Amino acid sequence: MAKESIKARERKRQRLVDKFAKKRAELKAEGNYEALDKLPRNSSKVRLHNRCKLTGRPKGYIRKFGICRNMLRSMASDGKIPGVTKASW
Repeated sequence: MAKESIKARERKRQRLVDKFAKKRAELKAEGNYEALDKLPRNSSKVRLHNRCKLTGRPKGYIRKFGICRNMLRSMASDGKIPGVTKASW
């Protein structure tokens, strides 16, 4: 389980990216790179890192579900994810 501060930092970055996305796109289209430099660094989408929404784990992230492989397996086994079952043949 990741520290709460790391999870909070990622949430803050996501909020900044959402807030400045439109302005950033306009400045890029104009080619105004001086104004882009004045925006917060964390408002860039490149600085985001995929983390599990439940545990904050940075590795083994599955984009389709937004959670890590460990949580996916346990939730799928418990039947908490619709349409996902353990394979058996």
